[in-house]
Order: sequence, then C-alpha cells, then structure tokens
Amino acid sequence: MKGFRWRLLWTAAVCMMLILCSGCGRNRQVLKILSGSENQELEAILDECSRETGVDIQMEYRGSVDIMRTLEAGGEDYDAVWPASSIWISLGDRQHKIKHARSVSITPVVFGIRRPLAEELGFTEKDVSVKDILAAVEEGKLHFCMTSATQSNSGASAYIGFLNAFLDKQTALTSQDIQDPQLQSKMREFFSGVERSSGSSDWLKDMFLESDYDAMVNYECLIISANQEMEERGEEPLYVVYPYDGLSIADSPLGYLDQGDPDKEEAFLAVQEYLLSDTVQKQIEATGRRIGYQGVSEENKEVFNPGWGIDTERILSPISMPDGPVLMEALNLYQTELRKPSFTIYCLDYSGSMSGTGREQLVEAMGMILIQEQASQYLLQANEQEINGLVLFDETILQEEVEEQPTKENLEGLYQTVEGYSTAGGTDIYQAAIRALEIMGGYDLRGYTPAIILMTDGKSNGIMDFSDFSQAYDEAGLDVPVFSIMFGDAEEGQLEELAEYTHGRVFDGREDLVEAFRSVKGYN
Repeated sequence: MKGFRWRLLWTAAVCMMLILCSGCGRNRQVLKILSGSENQELEAILDECSRETGVDIQMEYRGSVDIMRTLEAGGEDYDAVWPASSIWISLGDRQHKIKHARSVSITPVVFGIRRPLAEELGFTEKDVSVKDILAAVEEGKLHFCMTSATQSNSGASAYIGFLNAFLDKQTALTSQDIQDPQLQSKMREFFSGVERSSGSSDWLKDMFLESDYDAMVNYECLIISANQEMEERGEEPLYVVYPYDGLSIADSPLGYLDQGDPDKEEAFLAVQEYLLSDTVQKQIEATGRRIGYQGVSEENKEVFNPGWGIDTERILSPISMPDGPVLMEALNLYQTELRKPSFTIYCLDYSGSMSGTGREQLVEAMGMILIQEQASQYLLQANEQEINGLVLFDETILQEEVEEQPTKENLEGLYQTVEGYSTAGGTDIYQAAIRALEIMGGYDLRGYTPAIILMTDGKSNGIMDFSDFSQAYDEAGLDVPVFSIMFGDAEEGQLEELAEYTHGRVFDGREDLVEAFRSVKGYN
C-alpha cells in the first residue's frame, strides 16, 4: 500500500513538473531578428545564447537593402535588426523605432586573392591601393567576384570605398563628386573585372569555394572562414589585401525594434548583454570578427593568420560614409550606369498547373523587374547596356524573345509578353534551360554578368533530363549560373542539381513568389 501511494505521489509530481515545464515553454520569449547573411557564421554562439538567456532567437537573413526597406515600412514582423552596417539603420529607421543599437563586432571589407596571383601582381610585397587593383584589371590580370552594391552591404561598402579612393577623398562624398565623368569612367573599368555577382556575402563565399575564380571582395571574417576551409581541404588559402585608400568597415549593429512590448525589450537586452559580455566577445572574435579597431586578443591571434596577409597591427581607419541622400544617389548610379551589365534570360513555366494564383504571382513578379518604376523601389532597375530575354515553356518551348535595348518601353514590351501568355501543358525545365544556353552562346559574354533565372512549379517530365542539360552545358563552355525559383509542387532535387552544376542557387518562392524573384534578381 505504501508503495502504491509512493508511486501515485511520484506520478503526480512528474505530471506537475511536465505541466510547469509546458507553461515555461509557452512563456518563453521569442525574439525575431532580421539580420545580414554574414551572421550565419555565428549560429552556434546564438544557440548557446538562447539556452543561457531563455530567449528563443529566430534569425531571418536578408540583404542590406531589404533590411532598410523593412525598417522604412515599420518592421512589424520583427523584434530586432542586425545589419552589417549602421548606415542601413540610419537610412531605414524613418519612424525612429530602433533603440539600444550597439556594435557587436567589426570587420573590414577586403580583397581575398589567390596567392600565386597576388604574388605575381606584387601585392604581397607592398601596401596596395585601389588604383593598383584597377591597373591589374585594366591589364586583364585580375578578375573578381563581389556582391551587388545595391543589395548587400559588403558590395555597397566596397563601392563607396572605391569612389573615395579614385577621388582621393578624405571626407564624405558629395553629389557633385559622384557626377564626375572621369570618376564614372574609372568605375566602369573597375567593375569590368567582376566575374560573378551576388546578393549575399555568405553565399558569395560558399560559391567561391566551389569554383576557381581569381579573387573576391568580401568581409575579412568571411575570407578567414574561406581560408580555414581551404586549408582543411589541402588547398592554398587566399591572400588578404587591404586597399589603404578605400577601406570600409562593417560595424554590425544589433538594435531593438520597438513595437511597444516591454517584455520583448527585456528579452532583447538580455540577448545583447550576453553577446557583448567579455567571454562571448572573445568567442565572436574567434570566428574572425574583430571586437576593436586596433589589435586582437592574444588567444585569438592564430585565427588572424599573418601568413594570409592579415594585418592585426594596422589601425583600422575607415572611410567616411556619405549622407543618406548621397548614398542613395550613388547606389542608383551604380545600378543604372556603372556596374557590369547583366545578361539575364528568364525561363518561365507556363504549364497547366501554373494557372490561377501561380500565373498571377508570376506576372506580378516580372512586373516588379521589367516595369522600371517598380524596379527602382528595390534598386533593381536596368543597366543601360544589359540584355534581357524570355523563354516561356511548358513541355515545349512556347515563345522566346531577346531585348538588347533595355529602354523603358522595350522592357514593358517583354512584360506584355509575360502578361499575355496563357498556361497549359506539361513541364520540361531542361529543354528551356538548354535553349537559354543556346541563345547566350550567340553573344560574347565577357562584357556581362550572365544568368539564367528558371522558375517552375512542377516536376520536369518532358523529353529531356539532367544528363541532356549537363552535356549541353559542357559543350557550350559557358560560365552561366542557373538560379532556380521553386513554386507549388516543384521538384527541389531537380533544381538543386542544376544549381550545384552551374554554381547557382535555388530560391523558395512557395510562400512569396514575388519576393523570390526580387531576391534572385539581386544576384546579377
């Protein structure tokens, strides 16, 4: 009897504990943070932060322009923002909702160059200027990858640094400065060296690791991460070059987005305090991020390997960023006139399953890209020399169209084609992608950043398969990424296979097709 009562009491106690724990779970504060992609490297630290503070940290990674636009709209879906640079908070926080913004770490934007090439260029033996890099580009000795200046902070920061260097500016840029014709000519020449563009710094690093490009412009911390992986694979790491006349710094501010919830604010402050504690700052430093403008701690010096060209003794003196209106003017100039022109072919699925909502979203998404008034809202407007094409498909090629003159009227003509076509039939993504390659094969792609953007909502079941595409891709000998957008019941495995083979990426448009198109366009 005693044993029975004891078991009964024990069972009741366990049940009570479960109930209490369940209640704790329900009361656990959730903190949704909109962050730059570079912070994906800190996920292990953030997981530990969540355990220590009891705050459920939910990260969403977006580009800098996206973060700015979200702040402009009030950021209702988020509790905090964590962009790469304070400038995006300054530009976006028009409603003055950001509180408690503090820098978590800093990292300069640098060039990572294959060491044999860096040695050949003489960059390992001297301080290097942006003008030295331009000379190497002009001589055809250096090509590089970088993120888009209108979509990612690393690209925007590098771009502003280049402008300052060519102008020999010690103060912030003015509107008059960036209208200088000689400056614009130099920038066009400089960007002619871009081989691949991206909307994400972290993805750029991953793409670079799977390819054989000469160099990339990226955060020092991501170059360190890339080098660590390259050494693990037995490959020679990149040599880090700090352009002394155009060095920009990302200050990684974490700020609370005040929606009037004191409990959320308390949770945010707990997370921020944890990340800024001495112990955790050292852990962050161990990922290749600096926690001050001069030097690194003794225990993390080996992370900042001087054999890679990393200089921790250098006092980081960043350039002055321009005022918000001047920065936006500079970014618009980059997008429409200075960047290397893109060559994009949109392979769009018009199979029967796309009827209704799918087709409506597709038309809306293409309007955001092709109708220039809409494109300008997201800094996605057309360059004066770019080429845009359409390949509309089901199980066959329905229609193809290429526009070499990207005037407002001509691009709206492409949009009318998209808008006017009806959906029917099956799906063959491979035939469409091959046809896009064939079209691009008729052009000299050296003057463009090319990309195939393929959108589908179903499993490809046509006459062609991946082996047909891979053979055609190899025979074409083109370095053209396939960026796929999946919608509906699209077969993710098929799209991932295309992306991996071409060093592209798959975007998920199942929840928001329009947003997916906008994101992928930022990659070229």
